[in-house]
Amino acid sequence: MVRTGILLLLLIACALSLVTSRHQARKLFVELERSRQQAQTYEVDYGRLQLESSTWSVPARIDRLARGSLAMQLLEPGRTQVIEVPPSQIFSRERGREATP
Repeated sequence: MVRTGILLLLLIACALSLVTSRHQARKLFVELERSRQQAQTYEVDYGRLQLESSTWSVPARIDRLARGSLAMQLLEPGRTQVIEVPPSQIFSRERGREATP
């Protein structure tokens, strides 16, 4: 009789353990599927953002916006002015000192 009771308790413990492990496995599977779905969504978004980035950075579009919205113009050689600075002045300004003439 005692042996039967022990076996019954052991059987119930094993059954509960089996139910718990199956439930945990299903729960983890659902979480895995959600993660896969989210990863797929991120991949689609990334592809869309790459396409959008390449569309926004087309040189012709940038040129059109620069000329239209910002009223920018191409640099003309006649309007270019070159200023020559001796290297000693450049290096001294980088160090935080003014060069003496």
